[in-house]
Amino acid sequence: MDKILFDQVPDLFASVGDLFVEKKEELCEMDAKLGDGDLGLTMSKGYAALPDLMRAEAAGAAGDVGKMLMKAGMKMSSLVPSTMGFLMSTGVMEGGKALKGKTEIDGAALADYLVGFAAGVQKRGKCQPGQRTIYDAVLPAAEAAKAAVEKNPAASLNEVIDAAVAAAKGGVEATRTMTPVFGKAAVHAAQCVGVEDQGAVAGYYKMLGLSNYINK
Repeated sequence: MDKILFDQVPDLFASVGDLFVEKKEELCEMDAKLGDGDLGLTMSKGYAALPDLMRAEAAGAAGDVGKMLMKAGMKMSSLVPSTMGFLMSTGVMEGGKALKGKTEIDGAALADYLVGFAAGVQKRGKCQPGQRTIYDAVLPAAEAAKAAVEKNPAASLNEVIDAAVAAAKGGVEATRTMTPVFGKAAVHAAQCVGVEDQGAVAGYYKMLGLSNYINK
């Protein structure tokens, strides 16, 4: 796949939504042990709704991918009014801001989106690397995507997303040895040793959902 056209962008995110619907129970079970137990519900509800929100904004965006993402992300936030929901919607909005004026997504634009998405998560969550959060998956993914484009400005969508997925998976694995500083996990830090952070797993699934569309 060389590029994703404006009209295809909602389908790209529908692939993410489909994966979160599939993984809903798994994420809820993980979250129930060290969180509120609603992670799977938040991710599936938010990302399942996002494609239709994007389609509703398409006409007003007039072919601008970034504008469509920013407006849809803003509406997404009202559907999932939780900490993770706000992190995701802010990520989508910041990722959209990075694509403002773009009429399609190629490898370089995808890297820009992922860098913007990670920045949005950090901005909203005030989190830092190593604190055992979703940021520990999406930041490495963004950095790997950016590095792929810096190495080869003509890097394909497949090359960029493959680098992001691999880095996100590595980020998830790294959370096994991290000490949590937020939420219930911080209270039960001893139980987190050797266990993957559920938020980081969700970040990995975001990348995997994008990959499922690009590499289909």
